[in-house]
Formats: sequence, C-alpha cells, structure tokens
Amino acid sequence: MKNKTRTIDVNYLTRVEGEASLTVRLEGDKATDVRLAIFEPPRFFEALLRGRSYLEAPDITSRICGICPVAYLMSACLAVEDALGVTVDGPLRALRRLLYCGEWIESHGLHVFLLHAPDFLGYPDALSMAKQHGEWVQRGLRIKKAGNTLVALMGGRSIHPINVRVGGFYKAPTRAELEPLLPELRWGRDATAESLEWMARFPFPALERAYEFVSLRHPSEYPIVGGRVVSSEGLDIDVREWDAHFVEEQVPYTHALHARRVGRGAYLCGPLARFNLNFDRLLPSVQEAARRAGLSVPCRNPFRALLVRLVEMLQAFTDAIRLIEEYVEPTVPHVDTPPRAGTGYGATEAPRGLLYHRYTLDADGAILDARIVPPTSQNQRSIEDDLRELAPQLASRAHAEATRLAEQAIRNHDPCISCATHFLTLKVERT
Repeated sequence: MKNKTRTIDVNYLTRVEGEASLTVRLEGDKATDVRLAIFEPPRFFEALLRGRSYLEAPDITSRICGICPVAYLMSACLAVEDALGVTVDGPLRALRRLLYCGEWIESHGLHVFLLHAPDFLGYPDALSMAKQHGEWVQRGLRIKKAGNTLVALMGGRSIHPINVRVGGFYKAPTRAELEPLLPELRWGRDATAESLEWMARFPFPALERAYEFVSLRHPSEYPIVGGRVVSSEGLDIDVREWDAHFVEEQVPYTHALHARRVGRGAYLCGPLARFNLNFDRLLPSVQEAARRAGLSVPCRNPFRALLVRLVEMLQAFTDAIRLIEEYVEPTVPHVDTPPRAGTGYGATEAPRGLLYHRYTLDADGAILDARIVPPTSQNQRSIEDDLRELAPQLASRAHAEATRLAEQAIRNHDPCISCATHFLTLKVERT
C-alpha cells in the first residue's frame, strides 16, 4: 500500500444539508490532498442586508437555513439589540431559550436518527435502516416532531418562524397554550435517554483529534443564547472581541470561506466543543446519563459526537419542560427598540455550533454593514483535518468502504452546506 496512489472522489455528499463534494488523494497511507468543495452558489446575505431596516435583520437572515432558522433569528436579534443598547431578560429571555430548545431537538433529532445512525449500522439510508430498526426510526421522527411543534407554537410556524422580532416576540404564548406540550416533551425526554443507551453500543471508529474547541460559555447554564467566547486553549473573550481573534479566508476550490483562529489555525465548534467546555453546565441528571453512555471530558473522538447530540437533546427536553413548568407570562411581548447609530455583536449556539453576527446601523436604524459567520465555515478546516488523520484507515480499506467512512467522518459534524456559502468578496480571473 505504501507506493499506491488512490483518489476517493464523492461527487455529491448524501445526508447533509446542501450540496458539496469530497476529494481525498492518498499516497500510500498518507493524504496528500483533502478538499471538501462546496459548490452551492454564494447568496451574499451580508450585502443583501445593507440598506435594510434593523427590524428586518432577523427575518432576512433566518432564510439562510430551513433547518436552524431560530439560530439566525436569535443571533441577529442579539447583535441588533447590542447596537441599540437594549437588553432582553426575564420571561422574554426564557421564551427565547425555550424556542431554541425546540430547534435543538428537531435539528439534532433529524441528524441522529435519519442522517447519521445509518452509518454506524451499515445502512445506506434511513429507509433501509427502518426495515430492521423501524421502531427507532419512528421514535426519531416523533422526537423531531416534538421539537417542530414547540417551534411552531412559539414561532407561528416550524420553518422560518414569523413571531420573533428585535426586542422579543410579536405575541407571547400563554400558559394554557404551552402546558399541552408537556406530555409529549416528557415522552421525548425519556425516549431520548433510552436512545442514548442504545446508541452508546454502536461501533465507533477509532480517531482521537487534538482539536481546539471553541464555544460560548454562560455563567450559569449550558450555552444556547449568549455568553462569552471560550476555547480549550485558554481563549476567554467578550463576543465584541470576535473579529480580533478569528478570520475568514477564501480558498480556491470552494464557495465557502474557511475560518481560523488568529495565530493558531483550525478549530472546532459545535456539540463536541460545547460538551467539552461546558460539561459542568449540563443538568446533573444529564451529566449522569452521559457518563452511563461512556462519555467523559475530554471527548476527542468526532464519531462520538452522535452521542453528544443525544446528550444535548436530553438537556433541551429537560430544559423545555422546566421552562414551561416555571413560565410566568411577560407583561409585554417585547421591549421598545428605538433606532440609533452603533455597531452590535451577537452570538448564539446553533445546533451545529457558534453563530456570530455583527451589524453597523445608522441613526435611523438602516444597516450599513453586516457580517455573519456560520458554524460550518468555521469547521471546514477541522473536517478536512479529520480526513487527513483517517488516511491510514482509508488506505487500508476497499474503495467503496473507504468512501463510506470518509462520508461518515464528514457527517460527524452535521455540516450545513447552505449556511456556509457566504462570500465576503468575489474574485474572477479570466485568461
């Protein structure tokens, strides 16, 4: 094998959101070139926002992704509110976390049961898996539906919610509207715990990576809405300092930007990063469930992110139940947000990882400049590095089997290809 040259070429990756391809060139048991190429066209959302009202930022950016629109709604709201000098707390902040829990449940549920579990069981897709494991596929669909129902009730609809606005919500739900969700959320909590025990017995490929993990960290809760930006290598900054520590760069073979930490290089955000940096912020019952599943900190095997997502789903279900049980209806659905000039910064934890927004407004509230950094563009370098580390395993396998392992390694990080296609500049060279 040492003198053999092989190329693993996947023209269209399956079971990820969006369109991308993969090329891995092997010289013996070493990877000489790894390219995760995103060829969805860039959609220029940052440019699209210029000149629009600050009130439009959440609704426009939520159209970036149909799987995690709440993430874009929340990050946009936080950034605009920061520019306006407005703070949303109390029951309205609790409602934001509740809405976000719904998105974590439906997004993680889709990924775990329908997109990634088939890899570990040797099936090409969830339909094939359902022939022998139908009860688990059905369970996953019901879990996902519970998350969608929560988002729909609070957001007005489950895809691209329309009830979120800068300062809060257009309409706050009543206790009478929320309480009927509790039986299904309690079922979902228990079903997720059982699924975690089942999937903990899956065969996980051997891979340990020395990632620099990056996520938000909140003083008292597992991070979803807000917090400081921290890393496993000692970074601890306010969100306002993001631009001094992280940069995005274009590479020639993809429509997506690649992010890196200044002076260090590739890093990883997402469930594995949150888990490693915030294990102590998980609820005690969730920590215990993670330990029973064989998870401990540090966890550096990206394939075990499947289990970490189930841990986060368990946290989201338990959080949602608590938030509804303790819910106090706000006196008003949103705080006032008069326009003013300024620059604001906001970050939340999308299911796939940290999502950063920055907006500069004029005195009338028109957006002069916008920057959006989605999780997938931050993770692309690390995804490619995973494949380089896997090169000896890829080289020792038959081509079809090596291709399946390479795709599985990409799905470890649940990349949102559509979210990642945001050019800041476009350079066309012709000869």
